Amino acid sequence: MRKRKVGILQQILVHGFLIIASIVTATPFFWMLITSFKTPGEIYTIPPKFIPSEITLKNYIDLFKGINFWRPLLNTLIIVTIAPPLSILLNSMAGYAFSKFRFRGRDTLIFLILATMMIPGQMTLIPAYLIVRILNMLNTYQGIIIPGLVGAGSIFFWRQFIKGIPDDLIESAKIDGANEIFIYFKIILPLSTPFFITSFVFAFIGAWNSFLWPLIVATDESMYTLPVAVSVIAGQYGENIGTILSGSTIVVFPILIVFLIAQRYVIKGIAMTGLKF
Repeated sequence: MRKRKVGILQQILVHGFLIIASIVTATPFFWMLITSFKTPGEIYTIPPKFIPSEITLKNYIDLFKGINFWRPLLNTLIIVTIAPPLSILLNSMAGYAFSKFRFRGRDTLIFLILATMMIPGQMTLIPAYLIVRILNMLNTYQGIIIPGLVGAGSIFFWRQFIKGIPDDLIESAKIDGANEIFIYFKIILPLSTPFFITSFVFAFIGAWNSFLWPLIVATDESMYTLPVAVSVIAGQYGENIGTILSGSTIVVFPILIVFLIAQRYVIKGIAMTGLKF
């Protein structure tokens, strides 16, 4: 009986801590959302008012009408429409090859790919920029999207997940006359649905949040993405807090919504990915 009481008390403490941590984490996002609907007078009110007495859309109207926020939004939507599917396709194909194909130097090659994860991303910016410039892809969607499609971490985790798919299924399909393309699209991908969704969520977040690379490649304002545009707004309209927060809200909340919708699959996909080499 005493052990049961202790267990209940521990659960209460753990859940209480998690609730408090959730409130502390969510408060800045809620404050940003609420403030984006405040009038300038209420934004600078001291002491600050958590709930506004008057809700206005002026900050969002100024954002899209006065600062032309439509173009960065369109650019970001195009990028997140193209980049995640291509990223999943390339990384999963590489993971399939490294997990199910046997060829000389396979393990050495995967070790070399993983070794690239130890190189800071900032060190590859200049070589990547020079390659993109030589290929005449500066200030283009190709230049923004292509360099980030394949990642060592994504290939490794796809490899680990696909290794858990029984080889007997693949061998049976080959006996029935299936080729590698059929096996990949009809067996590997359908059985990888949890990790497929997980990869899509991470690729979507990465493409939506990308800031430094688009800032370098986009030489014209017409190719700015949402994070870059918000940064420019913060520099040029620093006194207009409402407009800045409305832009930040548009950048942040789609990611939260996507993650909340897919969190069950994300947790399942990560849990099903073994780390045995």
